[in-house]
Amino acid sequence: MHEMVIDWIRHGAINRPSTLATVELPSGRRRTYAEMHERVSRIAGWLLSLGVKRGDRVGVLALNSTDDLDIIFATWRIGAVHLALNFRLTPAELDFIIGNAEPVLLIHDRDMLKTVEALSVSVEQVVETEGQGAASEFENQIANATPVEKQVELSPDDQCMLMYSSGTTGRPKGVIMTHRMMLWANINACTSMECGQDIVSLSVMPLFHIGGLQVFALPALYSGGTSVVLRTFEPGATLEAFSDPELGVTHFLGVPAIYNALRDHPDNAQADLSRMRVALAGAEAVPESLVRWWHERGLTIQEGYGMTENVASCCVVGKLDVVDHVGSAGKTLRHTEIRVSREDGSEADPGESGELWCRGPVVTPGYWRRPEANAESFVDGWFRTGDIGSRDSEGFVYIEDRLKDMYISGGENVYPAEIENILYELEEIREVAVIGVPSDRFGETGCAVVALQESRELTGEAILAYCQPRLARFKHPSHVVFVSELPRNATGKVLKFELRNTIEV
Repeated sequence: MHEMVIDWIRHGAINRPSTLATVELPSGRRRTYAEMHERVSRIAGWLLSLGVKRGDRVGVLALNSTDDLDIIFATWRIGAVHLALNFRLTPAELDFIIGNAEPVLLIHDRDMLKTVEALSVSVEQVVETEGQGAASEFENQIANATPVEKQVELSPDDQCMLMYSSGTTGRPKGVIMTHRMMLWANINACTSMECGQDIVSLSVMPLFHIGGLQVFALPALYSGGTSVVLRTFEPGATLEAFSDPELGVTHFLGVPAIYNALRDHPDNAQADLSRMRVALAGAEAVPESLVRWWHERGLTIQEGYGMTENVASCCVVGKLDVVDHVGSAGKTLRHTEIRVSREDGSEADPGESGELWCRGPVVTPGYWRRPEANAESFVDGWFRTGDIGSRDSEGFVYIEDRLKDMYISGGENVYPAEIENILYELEEIREVAVIGVPSDRFGETGCAVVALQESRELTGEAILAYCQPRLARFKHPSHVVFVSELPRNATGKVLKFELRNTIEV
């Protein structure tokens, strides 16, 4: 059987040419499928003219923009790979990712110029865009490009995207994504989250994250609906978009910190939520009080669970199940399978905790240039998530611990090992452990638990200041606690759960 990879935008241009494909807030750029197809064609032609070949990585370092979506589909049209880069990272952090991914081209926002200038790795071609459609090198170059209107023939197993998720060792891992994964993740969205032709999604989460992209910017375009993009999250602008009958937003994803900000905004009481069909929350557990507050306000927040390695397409709480199953990540999506595994690899009983494993067509074939990580992560066709959870007798999944010691700050995964490696550069520190502690503003924030060398002195302020230029802002610890020594088990491993239970900030 010959499996085809469909060009979603060309299909939309043929079948729904006058349907609105993308809307960019606040610039006001709007494109029908016919117009988006024309723009994607020119970007694809431009990429070819720069010598971008099949399988080459095209990096994008930018705030949210409909350009991101145009570039992704143009990259796919010529068989190249979209490299999504996190604009919150420091140049040093991006150096590792860019050095590992080796993109042939980097397209960056004007807002990111300082970061790009500070990179120490070189990229063959770097092109600047203004990011909201104003005159720029990018716009000038694509204006003169020869359009490429048909997609090259692709196999479902061809790579289409490379997205980095930070590893517990402190070094990010590039997750390989294929066209097959994208197709089945979007079928999951259509069959489980009401993503039909009339979907109007609003993206406020960064499009460099699989959550921001797949929930729901891509399903909107896969279905022939409309993808609305906000440059960065701003609660007033988000509520305004919800209320706008002309936009008609139906689908939205936020993290708890976003729902908190929307709840606390003065415009909330007047906002019209009547058109909202699906409001998803991901990345971390949603406090029960927040779910109940929004439920009374008329919005049912459905918690979901997924990761970059399975295109954020794992499980979700059904709308009718939310009230009785607050705290659950729901049941598996139609084309994703989960099992809860004991340490010996056998399947856990209902209610018994174990490591969550998943498999199915949405799961990555592996990590980019990381054979050792692949060997650790896959067992008999199952992907080991590293998350601890359980499943009850009805099939509801509960996430109990996230990727060992990882914590989530403002929707961003933070891996303590990376911060600890930086802090160990300070010779006054004998040992350090970073843990996540509750934060009203960010959900969680970092606390560095530090034991100093004998007869050495160092202030908490000095420790926090040392992190400033070396780590992205969301990774900066907010607290420092000094102890005489860290608790360890018999094999010398730091007992972080004990620190989480005993440290007060």
